[in-house]
Amino acid sequence: MFKHILLPTDGSELSVAAVQQGVFFAKSIGSKVTGLCVMPIYHTLFYHEKISQKALDEVAQQFKEQAEKYLAEIEKRAKEAGVVCDVIYERNDSPYEAIIRVAEQKGCDLIMMASHGRRGVEALLIGSETQKVLTHSKIPVLVYR
Repeated sequence: MFKHILLPTDGSELSVAAVQQGVFFAKSIGSKVTGLCVMPIYHTLFYHEKISQKALDEVAQQFKEQAEKYLAEIEKRAKEAGVVCDVIYERNDSPYEAIIRVAEQKGCDLIMMASHGRRGVEALLIGSETQKVLTHSKIPVLVYR
């Protein structure tokens, strides 16, 4: 069956539930997990205005701290369940690309993720990250709803 499951999270309520079920599933089949949180990269040009590097660094630090909280929760759940776990923090403006790349690099044979995150209307307009992973991944994807 599956030996290594990637559990991407964006910290949304459904994503947290998907992680919890992913850890439970991994335990039931004797699999290990890798938790992943992908945060965006902000560039110096935004709406034709220049943003200072200091402001960008502050935002990047806030993203990293938030991601560390999400990933610590995955580690905690995995440890409590007795599931081998590692975690990865990535910055990428295309989360679905990072999810697929990390899954391939880590040798994951399943990606388990929430059906949608916290992107709301934007996801309706440009498509959810989950839909993009489903469309582009050669690795099986289990969608939690």
